[in-house]
Amino acid sequence: MQMNEAKQKFRLTSLERAWILYDVGNSAFVLLVATLIPIFFNALAEGGGLSSVEYLAYWGYAASAVTVITAVLSPILGTLADTRNFKKPIFTFCVAVGVIGCCAMGMASTWLPFLLIFIFAKVGFSGSLVFYDSMLSDVTVPDRMDEVSSKGYAWGYIGSCVPFVVCLALVLGAGSIGISQMTALNLTLFITAAWWLVTTLPLLRQYKQVHFVEVQEHAIRQSFARIGHTLRHLKEDRQVFWFLLAFFCYIDGVYTIIDMATAYGTALGLDTTGLLLALLVTQIVAFPSALVFGRLSGQYPSGTLIPVCIAAYAGIALFAFFLKHQWQFWVLAVVVGMFQGGIQALSRSHFAKIIPPEKSGEYFGLFDICGKGASFLGTMIVSVGSQLTGSANVGVGSLIVLFIVGFVLFRVSDQK
Repeated sequence: MQMNEAKQKFRLTSLERAWILYDVGNSAFVLLVATLIPIFFNALAEGGGLSSVEYLAYWGYAASAVTVITAVLSPILGTLADTRNFKKPIFTFCVAVGVIGCCAMGMASTWLPFLLIFIFAKVGFSGSLVFYDSMLSDVTVPDRMDEVSSKGYAWGYIGSCVPFVVCLALVLGAGSIGISQMTALNLTLFITAAWWLVTTLPLLRQYKQVHFVEVQEHAIRQSFARIGHTLRHLKEDRQVFWFLLAFFCYIDGVYTIIDMATAYGTALGLDTTGLLLALLVTQIVAFPSALVFGRLSGQYPSGTLIPVCIAAYAGIALFAFFLKHQWQFWVLAVVVGMFQGGIQALSRSHFAKIIPPEKSGEYFGLFDICGKGASFLGTMIVSVGSQLTGSANVGVGSLIVLFIVGFVLFRVSDQK
């Protein structure tokens, strides 16, 4: 009887599965941004006469622009989405912006328009995650959040490999099927956009907003008033306040490593095919690792597991400082895969459990500022460090400071 109850406890509901499936869809775009899109941009940058250091720097500046725009929009949209029946429409709009932008990148013939369209698509993607993350409190209950969040990341990692393998085969085998590599790269953008759209449909059909604030007159004006109230009183909730500061630092480094991995390897002159295969290994390793962290969360509190992941990333940044050879990039890819899913999933569910559920959109707007919005600092560290020293290793290795500060601040938050 107890065994059946245990099985039932971890059996996903239809709504939980639909929520996880969106992670499978948007993760394909994340993987494309981390692998093939920088190569696409590199080809356009070379055609425009940019050097390898300029290529890495401009890619970093584009990523920083995305995070600044997202940081401005996230709390506004997130607070507005807490209003009854607002969350799904705004989420749908953001997904549409991302999908259309993903397709439109293939129309750019020079590096600058490509970067501008990339910023448009990435803002749509980042905006959708504010609402997607805040849906966690609507699709499940608090004692299942760690497990469901971990499975979202886990299946996102392995599911994103399906379109990516097709895209990779197209790019690497372009000549054998009689198309140019640029045409193949264009096709990868359309395939990824279609995958993203199709995997979103079940969530759009099933999701209903459970936690909300009532519709009021002047909803937009009221959303600004709620943001102001939350920010004024944020220091009173010390656990949330210190966690957001810690998250700002450590997840900044995590997302910077994810966003700039291929660009970093390319700037070091490493073999492109090897880089892509290594990052595919990262996704495969991340699948079981995220599930393991989900199971461990049933035995150990997230306050214990998150610092372990932060410490591991500090070691990754230190290792990246000395990276010169292809085999070292493979080692880096495997170790990143071991901790990437754990730190993302546990941070999301940890935050969802310490905030008011009816204000989840508003709070996850702040969460997104401190997450993807914060990677403005990380990408700027890498870009400016690379240009000033002429060494990509120095820029990436400097990220260790963010992990050390994040570790200390998280310990303070956990004590509160």
